[in-house]
Amino acid sequence: MRAAAVSLVVGFVSRTLGTELYAHNSTYYNPILPGFHPDPSCVFVSEWDNTFFCASSSFNAFPGIPLHASKDLQNWKLIGHVLNRREQLPRLAETNRSTSGIWAPSLRFNEGIFWLVTTLVDDDRPAEDSSRWDNIIFKSDDPYDPCSWSDAVHFDFEGYDTSPVWGSDGKTYIVGAHAWRVFPGILLAEADLETGQVGEWRGIWNGTGGTAPEGPHIYLKDEWYYLLAAEGGTGLEHMVTMARSKSIQGPYEANPLDPVLSNANTTNYFQTVGHADLFHDAAGNWWGVALSTRSGPEYLYYPMGRETVMVPVTWDDGQFPVWSPVQGEMSGWAFPQEDTEVNGPGPFITDGDVINFKPESALPAHFTYWRFPIPESYTVSPPGHPNTLRLSPSKLNLTGLNGNYAGPEGQTFVGRRQQDTLFTYSVDLDFSPVSLEEEAGVSVFLTQNHHLDLGVAMLPSNRSTAVPPGSNNPANSSGIIPQLRFRGISYIPVPEDAVVPIPENWSDQPLRLEIKAHNMTHYSISAGPADALSQMITIIEVSNAPVSWGFTGVILGIYCTSNGYEGTTPAYFSNWRYTPQGQFRN
Repeated sequence: MRAAAVSLVVGFVSRTLGTELYAHNSTYYNPILPGFHPDPSCVFVSEWDNTFFCASSSFNAFPGIPLHASKDLQNWKLIGHVLNRREQLPRLAETNRSTSGIWAPSLRFNEGIFWLVTTLVDDDRPAEDSSRWDNIIFKSDDPYDPCSWSDAVHFDFEGYDTSPVWGSDGKTYIVGAHAWRVFPGILLAEADLETGQVGEWRGIWNGTGGTAPEGPHIYLKDEWYYLLAAEGGTGLEHMVTMARSKSIQGPYEANPLDPVLSNANTTNYFQTVGHADLFHDAAGNWWGVALSTRSGPEYLYYPMGRETVMVPVTWDDGQFPVWSPVQGEMSGWAFPQEDTEVNGPGPFITDGDVINFKPESALPAHFTYWRFPIPESYTVSPPGHPNTLRLSPSKLNLTGLNGNYAGPEGQTFVGRRQQDTLFTYSVDLDFSPVSLEEEAGVSVFLTQNHHLDLGVAMLPSNRSTAVPPGSNNPANSSGIIPQLRFRGISYIPVPEDAVVPIPENWSDQPLRLEIKAHNMTHYSISAGPADALSQMITIIEVSNAPVSWGFTGVILGIYCTSNGYEGTTPAYFSNWRYTPQGQFRN
């Protein structure tokens, strides 16, 4: 079920700038895009049935650059991904390091065309190496049609967070953040978005003194150019600042009230607020979006990473805009009437999953891989196994070659974002391994060097760390048997491996594997026979701190691997379920 934002309706009014009826005194809840949806960029497009569109960054995840749409600012639906085909940007396969990949996108609409400007970052390269920044442009005349999104057009810029803007002089520009470790600043150049040709880059603002001025956007309003930026880095000192000028080339004068938005040095549950964008609705009311982390100032437990939040903004003529501070429960401008008639293949953001892999069906639009998948490794309802998803094993496991790179053969893994503080995720697994280290299971996956896995693995019996009731495991034997194995990797300490032999009365039947977040700090990871859930046992309760790190957010998913050996046994997954069970907002 979709959870709509609450509205206190005291009447309706028709605004001259819009055709919808608007309800008064809207109440809504942050985040509007929960889970791994950082660096939001949003536009309102009246030409497309008064629809709001939002893009967010995706790093190494594929499909990349998710697009959500809403007609009422309450119900957000995944309508597709800008980066949805390997040939659009083949180099995504080569990224090395979990902080590499697609950084912040900027989504804009101009003269019938949607433009998406972003940066593919090789974050493993030295700070002074200009090749680490590959700035790119996509365009589309139909955001609902994945094939309409173009291949990437590349342009030269030693920096990131690039954003297009159209000046009153009829020219097109791109504004971006220079590589701040080389020298910090916001730069601007004329640009041809069709070809990627750019003019001379000129510095237009250095920010207010915070670390790493970045995430710039420029807005032309009331004959002023307003420049928005992020400063302070994407951690607890993150903030939004603004400046303005009568000329797009500057000089820009800082807002004396900067920062205009930040939760730094507060006890608010929503922290790291920054990297923002501005848009208006059909009634002329302004809204701001930004990224935020639900961590509190302790900044320890935030497995969903950087999420998208929204605040009402008051923007009087000739004045700097005034942003409302980020809270879990917000009171804002009147919303459009509720309207869930949104095209697109994906779910609404609050939906859970009941997926049975029916014959001739495709994988859902919100399913996510880590870099490009090998298509042959994923088969829906193969012969003899209806209503399953068959995974063929990759030689590499989820850690890959070194925790950062996976090479051309990739990793067999597919999942969906964790989007709720409390949830239950489960699948049934039919897997009959025969050789050493063949493994299939479920993962709490943040990056290749931060994940928590529970798998059925073929292991020597003397590797067991515990023996459950009903098991006749010969503990002193070196013979290999199927065992349940929990293991994790993180820069933050993780528990030792837990290896449990599968009880005999569970053998030769599908198993249910389950991940449950029952509070804001821990997961319980369990297993049992799929047809006798009363026999489920908890293998481990583990803190989510090891997957609270970096730029991304947790993806809950399934994997199959030979762990570097020669095993070829496939795994069959069925009854995929994700049940939202609560959001913490304070």
